[in-house]
Amino acid sequence: MTEPKATVRIVCAGGAVQDNVMRVEKFPEPGGKVSATDFIVTSGGQAGNAAVAMARLGARVTYIGAVGDEHDDVANSILRAFAKENIDISKAIRVPGARSAASLIMLDAQGEKMIATLRPQGLHAAVPDDPAGTVAQADAVMLDNRYSNISLPICQAAKACGIPRVLDFDKPTPTDDPLFQCCSHVICSADAIREATGVADLPGALKKLGASFSGFLAVTNGPQGVYWLDDGAVRHLDAFQVEAVDTLGAGDTFHGAFAVRFVESRDVVDAMRFAAAAAAIKCTRFGGLMGAATRAEVEAFLKEHA
Repeated sequence: MTEPKATVRIVCAGGAVQDNVMRVEKFPEPGGKVSATDFIVTSGGQAGNAAVAMARLGARVTYIGAVGDEHDDVANSILRAFAKENIDISKAIRVPGARSAASLIMLDAQGEKMIATLRPQGLHAAVPDDPAGTVAQADAVMLDNRYSNISLPICQAAKACGIPRVLDFDKPTPTDDPLFQCCSHVICSADAIREATGVADLPGALKKLGASFSGFLAVTNGPQGVYWLDDGAVRHLDAFQVEAVDTLGAGDTFHGAFAVRFVESRDVVDAMRFAAAAAAIKCTRFGGLMGAATRAEVEAFLKEHA
């Protein structure tokens, strides 16, 4: 493994959510009740999860996204959680009169999840006031596509600086979407790429989406690993097999870890293997991204699975 860069600096742009998570043995039937065995309130969201994952891996992370105003307890809780992870929250946009997003989540005994998310519309009108200044010292930007009002200006500023732009493609969008086309590295969820392309087969979906995109393109598929395009050919990397306790945030962990490692090695295969290890460790721990791995843990895991 290439020696890590002294301090990787990444701007993480997009949504942050408060996750209210309960662990249950099995999901209730419609109208039914079940007993929970554990409960946690933590930060979440695509960009929020990726920010925590990257900070745990030793990156210097700046979070920029729209959250509720100073009177919103949910927003205050999210930002406090980020600050405890040594994430720079000075660029967070407090939207007057708005509430932050929140999710209700149930996790079953196999680590699978059911999620309901409230995304207040007031957050989608906010925009960064200084995108160029925000990315000026960054080595890369990590973006989600559910809050393009934040992510697109940051992505455009990063492109102007020639720095990598990694997109978490979790919301199906057309191929001419400006944010999608502005990114250098796009990693899709399986559900999003299937819905965006209308192709159920993941290699086929990759080829269809890749016909309209010139950058690096991949799709994660949980325990089935990751597929990516390599000069038009579809390649595959196995996931590390672990006993999953909580899959919440595993995809976001993969994206964040990929961004950190790619800055260090400039090798997409090395970055994906590093990201797969970080995601696997996260899946073995309850608590969403509070179970994110440290750099030392990922490196020890990779050595064990060499």
